[in-house]
Amino acid sequence: MNVQVTAANLRAAAKGAVNAQNMNSVLVAMSRYGAELGMDRPHRAVQFYAQIMHESGDFRYDREVWGPTPAQQRYDTRVDLGNTPAADGDGKIYMGRTAMQITGKANYRAFTEWCRSHAMNCPDFVRMPDAVNTDPWEGLGPLWFWDRNNLNRWADQGDIETITKRINGGINGLADRVDHYVRLALVVLGYKADGVRQFQANANLDVDGDAGPKTRAALHTALLGLSGASTKMAAFSAAPVVEEKPVVPVAVEQTVKKKFNILGWAASAFSGGGLSLAAFAGFDWRALLVILGFVTVLVVGGLFLRQWIIAAIKDIRQAVEE
Repeated sequence: MNVQVTAANLRAAAKGAVNAQNMNSVLVAMSRYGAELGMDRPHRAVQFYAQIMHESGDFRYDREVWGPTPAQQRYDTRVDLGNTPAADGDGKIYMGRTAMQITGKANYRAFTEWCRSHAMNCPDFVRMPDAVNTDPWEGLGPLWFWDRNNLNRWADQGDIETITKRINGGINGLADRVDHYVRLALVVLGYKADGVRQFQANANLDVDGDAGPKTRAALHTALLGLSGASTKMAAFSAAPVVEEKPVVPVAVEQTVKKKFNILGWAASAFSGGGLSLAAFAGFDWRALLVILGFVTVLVVGGLFLRQWIIAAIKDIRQAVEE
């Protein structure tokens, strides 16, 4: 049986006090519709909650704090959000609402259509945008947005960067989203929210307290286990690990290139310099001895170059393994 993310988990992972009413709206919707939308797997739920905890300030806000800021002023003519090109107030009318901060007339219309296509007797959110923040719609809105954008696909891969781009349009707030993910993953796995070092030690990772790509990949794998899924299953793959340094250090690469260039020059002396057996015909024997002596020196030199290149390859291997 899958482990579920609970209210106690969310409170423990939050960075401050939560708004219980807003949080409960999401939890109730998850309990009612989560399984139907494939959200009853902990590794997906943790990714989902991490995003909305960032968007809502740990459930403290269920609507956008309106300034308006310059970015909010531009909402008014954002036709890509379904708002009109005229400065007629659409931006504020269809401001971000729910814990996912659903924004724009097009999204309010799409949410209405989705609810009705699932036989839900919802209000017309285009005509009544504030109704989005009433139950059960307030908790269902974030789940609709997640499902509509097929974010389970990226949650299955542990790809928080792509999830962020699909929600935000960029990577604004990525560090905080990652931090929420790590904190909640640790709590769901039975650790304290700041228990990165303990998890790393138990997972046989470098214990540095930094929840980098390898630590997040290990957290994702552990959550897959709670979901009853294996990383060998076709639907799931371990979170990508992106190394923070080049696979081959630049200095080593440049050294090897120089050594290979020298070998290439030596080879061209044989193949491109006209030193074929046919070319020796008609040579004076003394001149031929000189040429053969030169060839011998090149061959011996080539053997030394070969050893030199082998040593360079060993340098590469050592640099990569460090």
